[in-house]
Amino acid sequence: MDSMAEIKQTFFQECDDLLGELETGLIDMEGGDGDCETVAAIFRAVHSIKGGAGAFGLDKLVAFAHIFETTLDEVRADRLEATPEVLSVLLRSSDVLADLVRAAQNDEELGDDATAGLVEELSAFVGDKAGAADEAPAGGEDISFAPLGTAIDLDDAFGDLDDVEENQSFTIKFRPMPELYANANETVLLFRNLAQMGDVTVACDESQIPTLDEIDPEGAYLAWTIIVHTSHSKDELLEIFEFVEDDCTLEITSEEPSDDADEPELADDEALPVEEESPPAKADRAPDEAASGDDVASEDNVVSLVEKKEKPAAKEQASKEKDTSDATIRVNLGRIDRLVNLVGELVINQAMLTQGVIDAGLERGDSVEAGLEELKQLTREIQDSVMAIRAQPVKALFQRMSRIVREAARATEKSVHLVMEGEMTEVDKTVVERLADPLTHMIRNAVDHGLEKAETRIANGKPAEGTVSLTAAHRSGRVVIEVSDDGAGINRERVRNIAIEKGLISEEDKLSDSDIDNLLFMPGFSTVEKVSNLSGRGVGMDVVKRAIQAVGGRIMISSQPGKGSTFSISLPLTLAILDGMVVEVADQTLVVPLTAIVETLKPTPSDTHELGAGSKVISIRGEFIPVIDAGLTMGYRAEPADPLTGVVLSVETEDGARAAVIVDTIQDQRQVVIKSLEENYGHVDSVAAATILGDGRIALILDVDAIIAREGEALSFHENSLAATG
Repeated sequence: MDSMAEIKQTFFQECDDLLGELETGLIDMEGGDGDCETVAAIFRAVHSIKGGAGAFGLDKLVAFAHIFETTLDEVRADRLEATPEVLSVLLRSSDVLADLVRAAQNDEELGDDATAGLVEELSAFVGDKAGAADEAPAGGEDISFAPLGTAIDLDDAFGDLDDVEENQSFTIKFRPMPELYANANETVLLFRNLAQMGDVTVACDESQIPTLDEIDPEGAYLAWTIIVHTSHSKDELLEIFEFVEDDCTLEITSEEPSDDADEPELADDEALPVEEESPPAKADRAPDEAASGDDVASEDNVVSLVEKKEKPAAKEQASKEKDTSDATIRVNLGRIDRLVNLVGELVINQAMLTQGVIDAGLERGDSVEAGLEELKQLTREIQDSVMAIRAQPVKALFQRMSRIVREAARATEKSVHLVMEGEMTEVDKTVVERLADPLTHMIRNAVDHGLEKAETRIANGKPAEGTVSLTAAHRSGRVVIEVSDDGAGINRERVRNIAIEKGLISEEDKLSDSDIDNLLFMPGFSTVEKVSNLSGRGVGMDVVKRAIQAVGGRIMISSQPGKGSTFSISLPLTLAILDGMVVEVADQTLVVPLTAIVETLKPTPSDTHELGAGSKVISIRGEFIPVIDAGLTMGYRAEPADPLTGVVLSVETEDGARAAVIVDTIQDQRQVVIKSLEENYGHVDSVAAATILGDGRIALILDVDAIIAREGEALSFHENSLAATG
């Protein structure tokens, strides 16, 4: 990959973050949080995308971002009120801007019809200012600069670009490195953006230019001192340099405003001194210098050198308190996946070593055993750290759902408000990526099927605007994501009748409310009579269920007529490693996920009771729980085992269903590496995945939820039979 391609890829990665900030800010404004900082952050996000797109010649993206940015500038300057109508257009513009970025990233062409309507709406808000960018000089053309070393007024060079209240004075010392130009950045564009901030005077220092025979064509020898009178903050000035901050030496100092202070004079021959304290170029730093915590590149450290002279004690204290843990680095995901796989192999080898020590019959307390225990603890710490690297908040995924809600609301002509909670809940990146399609289906169904029309809601005493909630939280070692609405709830009678008409069930079947709700997950089931862009093609919830099961998750429904429905997705924190209990059943070794086990016990004869033909329940602290023989369920034996001769595992599903699973013996509790059966073999009922044990054997990991659901059907049949006979 050439250098420009790498730079372009970095630009698109940064666009993802900027688009996320844009979406978040607009949603905050929609919720009533329209303070100056929020509006400024939104403006900077669009401005940054526009600036980067211009460097790569993405003209369509630049043109749309410009009119979008101009409209936001009107809002920022309080010349345009952020009414619901304006915010609706801005939110749709955010969606189109994201589409343009994706199209540019994939070298695709987005049709003009996708932007034309929005451009007209945005232009109507800003009037004649919409074409300001077309009239501005491009790429430095038609801009006259004074000779090197001469102080000039940028208002004279660029025109009076902004009318602001000048109540602060900043001095900027700016020296580009060669990398700045190699990355296709232009100082003239930075100066133009500074000129939009207020009254700007700039002087160029050419003292570092070598003789002609020594000059490097790719070198950087010029530096500038810029004085800015502006009402904007230092952070806003730093935003202008955000794409080049690693490729230059930058110092910004401020002066206290004074009513009678004259503008500082810069002599024609004034040179920009090279500060001895200034950090050298990255390539020239010594290794120990580069690793120094005092030299970490950040917005605070970029401007710290001069500020230390002003308030050394305060800045030194601030530097000590600076939390460098917030610093980030972009790493190729393939490298992290490789690291995760290596940690998995480390877990397997640690288990094999432990098994070898056991087989060797070494006495407890032996130094080898102690060393292996330390290795086990170290392996767990490494595994936890690596899993934390792959974990990421679901915020980016949730933000994408905002657009889905808006599109679905427009398509159904409903007024919908999306509420999001727990966006910072972290989950494995692979899980997040695979959740996009299932969540899209569920959000569309909530708007299309769940919420009523405005007139119906009003007639039922509800607000005209429906609410869809999207929440995430950690529960019992798993992540639970819920999609709920305050609509009419599931019409179970209608669902049952449709299932009978489609031949999915018979009229004689006795189904509980939960059973009827789960009919929605059957392939080909649909309650919509008319096919639309949103639904009605007989696919949807069955696809959702399969996609969630593919990542080791479960989906459950709860619904109350007239009050709405909630779809709960339970997901593992990671797809790589889990804590499990290794058990033996009919000479076969199985693993039961530790998160599903409530307790283990040895039952007594008085605890067990017969229920129907071949079914048993066990009493645990006054509660009767169905007994499931793991060996019988897995097909390892033909006759049920006696609960009194084995060990009972009291297990619980995500929806609270409990069961007593009979196993022969418990071998150990350990971490196991998850190996997908579906990818390597195929789907197996009642089995979630497989793992490799310390002795090299393969062990199946039980799917507790599936086992309880499967055995629960038989138990329900017996309960109904007993009820029928009195």
